[in-house]
Amino acid sequence: MDKTLELAKELIARPSQTPRDEGCQEIMIERLEPLGFKAERLPFGDVENLWAVRGNARPLVVFAGHTDVVPSGPREAWKSDPYQPEVRDGHLYGRGAADMKSSLAAFITAIEDFLAKHPRHQGAIGLLITSDEEGPAVHGTVKVMEWLGKQGIRIDHCIVGEPSCVKTLGDTIKIGRRGSLTGRLFVHGKQGHVAYPHLANNPIHKLAPALAELTATEWDRGNADFPPTSFQVSNIHGGTGAENVIPGRLEVVFNFRFSTAVTDTELRRRVEEILNRHGVEHQLQWILSGHPFLTRGTALIDSVRRAVKDELGIETEASTSGGTSDGRFIAPTGTEVVELGPLNRTIHQIDECIAVEDLGRLARVYRRILENLLT
Repeated sequence: MDKTLELAKELIARPSQTPRDEGCQEIMIERLEPLGFKAERLPFGDVENLWAVRGNARPLVVFAGHTDVVPSGPREAWKSDPYQPEVRDGHLYGRGAADMKSSLAAFITAIEDFLAKHPRHQGAIGLLITSDEEGPAVHGTVKVMEWLGKQGIRIDHCIVGEPSCVKTLGDTIKIGRRGSLTGRLFVHGKQGHVAYPHLANNPIHKLAPALAELTATEWDRGNADFPPTSFQVSNIHGGTGAENVIPGRLEVVFNFRFSTAVTDTELRRRVEEILNRHGVEHQLQWILSGHPFLTRGTALIDSVRRAVKDELGIETEASTSGGTSDGRFIAPTGTEVVELGPLNRTIHQIDECIAVEDLGRLARVYRRILENLLT
């Protein structure tokens, strides 16, 4: 049996709904320590984290990923139990099959094969694994990066195993991600009877012109690497549920996915200017989930491109699309970051799966990247 497939099945069988790890990292440690890796278990809050490293020379090449998964949803909607991995019709099914326990398995088997051939390689190999990527991401990779900084450890190259591909394995790598800035807006009015509007102040009516301007505003035009910044309202709530009561308060949640053409400081300032110009009495709370990052023209990108070409026979496309990833916590230290993993077409869905043949192919690509960088 393919060892990457078997390890992926073992990991999927652990119901590690975020932020739980359910022993996944211990399974990885059991494979890594016999190879000469020193494993550091780094629990922060209710999150399990792992830093494992072999060697202390440069460059330090790190595989980064997460053992936590999103909830499975109704189990009766799955064709098989989401935590009992099943192979059928050439695919491995289970929660985390694509996002991203198959990548974790491929990390391990790629390293095993690489070390069997190159036991005296250059540089060092590391793994940074968290169980808090699918959740708030407060006690996971960001905390490990802080810990590494205190230890004086700097990562040179990082391959994040997030599902990056679209139609076929290797067709897309992520070389950056947009930043994410969320605003929680509270608009104040005065509750009253709908028949006596002069005695009330409707916060929905008050916000409407400002909201129209916010949705129509061009925040930037993007650049060669990123599309224009987008503004989207994700939640809006006001009213008591009664049809004859003017609400006294309105809550709106919105999000910016922003490019390197603008800063979060500028976005905050422009939103406040629009609200104040329309006379909206409000409070505004900001949550910055991450700055945009970009890796360009580096040894890592070249190594990944060559590995995909040599092992899969295709040219890969560099992209900055999609949501955030833990790469946003790693890149600011000066680390070159590239995301490469399975197809993303079934992630977070019922009957999540990965093609069985892609497991071994992904491991071979990871092994080839190590060869390109460390031999």
